[in-house]
Amino acid sequence: MQLLVIRHGIAENPSAVATDQDDSGPSLSKEGKQMMKRVAAGLRELVEKVDVIGASPLLRAQQTAQIVAKAYNDLPVVTVEDLLPDSDPAALMNWLRQHSTVDVVAIVGHQPNLGRVVTWLMSGVKASRVDLTKGGACLLEFSDSASAGNGTLQWLLTPSLLRRIGD
Repeated sequence: MQLLVIRHGIAENPSAVATDQDDSGPSLSKEGKQMMKRVAAGLRELVEKVDVIGASPLLRAQQTAQIVAKAYNDLPVVTVEDLLPDSDPAALMNWLRQHSTVDVVAIVGHQPNLGRVVTWLMSGVKASRVDLTKGGACLLEFSDSASAGNGTLQWLLTPSLLRRIGD
């Protein structure tokens, strides 16, 4: 199994967002949407097929996941509460186990959670040693299903490199 980990794109300034909106947070900025379309094209060059995409319920992650899903033939996006910014990496395991029979799972979320998830899956340590920039991504590979300390980092790329790959 492979796990494609993607941080959401650049969002609007939270202070510029209307206060009467729900608590799903700011949306992607125009720049963030354009950047993520090019990032998604780069991801598609590197990872030919994705079987399932899970995303944090926050708006910027949902929008990022929809852009990535479109690059993968409009794959449906599953909302995963355990991808919220302050979630425990171990909590995500239940959702990952549900998809242990597929080849490639993609997740879209936030820092510091994604850094902790990647570090934990590679080392078993619940601390962030990986910094994903907005729109950045990495690919972990597991010999079987995902588990703590069992992941091998295949690559970690910035959004600028992913855009170049997609162009």
